[in-house]
Amino acid sequence: MAIEHANVLRAAHLARLGVSDAQAERYVDDLSRILEMVDRLSEIDTEGVAPLSHPLDATQPLRADEAIETDRRDTFQGIAPATADGLYLVPRVVE
Repeated sequence: MAIEHANVLRAAHLARLGVSDAQAERYVDDLSRILEMVDRLSEIDTEGVAPLSHPLDATQPLRADEAIETDRRDTFQGIAPATADGLYLVPRVVE
């Protein structure tokens, strides 16, 4: 797929980006190289290759799922302007 100067300016307009003509020419070259690389990648035979979630064969160490902080709800609600039944009361914003 060939990228032209007009394509770059159109994409910039749609994205609401201010792009000069000199910048657009540079982007034409950059985007063309990117699309060429994608075309080369799409030609690679990936039959039988399992998808990876991460390129390294590693596992994420997980911490124990336990509460480590104390319950300070009463302290925080004590300085709140309005609370009721453990909930914060706020002004209505939608009519």
